[in-house]
Amino acid sequence: MGHVMRQSPGWPSLDDSPAADLYRSHAPVIFSYLRLHVPSYEDAEDLLVEVFLAAFEHGKVFELREREQIAWLQRVARNKMIDLYRRASHRQALDIEQVAELLYDDEEQGPERVVLRHEEYARLRASLKTLPAMQQEVLRLRFAEGLRSAEIATIVGRGDSAVRMMLSRALNMLRTIYEQR
Repeated sequence: MGHVMRQSPGWPSLDDSPAADLYRSHAPVIFSYLRLHVPSYEDAEDLLVEVFLAAFEHGKVFELREREQIAWLQRVARNKMIDLYRRASHRQALDIEQVAELLYDDEEQGPERVVLRHEEYARLRASLKTLPAMQQEVLRLRFAEGLRSAEIATIVGRGDSAVRMMLSRALNMLRTIYEQR
């Protein structure tokens, strides 16, 4: 028979702690947000843990009103996602089977074309890295994640029109940088 740990009278329950309340109140929303923006369920779970660990370490989040708590948690979640994508971009590698599939999927696509395409992608990535971080993020959310400007505005904490302007400027800057190289 299993042992049930009983709580001593007078001791507060862990289920009633501010940390448990914060998690219970906001974890589903933060997890849904993460799940929309990261490639796997497991990554979303890992980031959720990181977000709430940051909240528990921060401590002052418990003093905020509910709307401020969710905004703070979303900012932390966004930053954790950015960190995840940065780590992933440093580990980009193709396994040999993927390369073989790329080379032989289409008769017209010989090794030279694949190499040229990868060079163009590398050139584009280098051009993207010269843009300010916010513009990079907005472009990533729009084109890699397929989000609309209103959705991006919610994530980055800006207005819809500001995001549209940022996208336009970023694309123009990127075009200029890319054409100069």
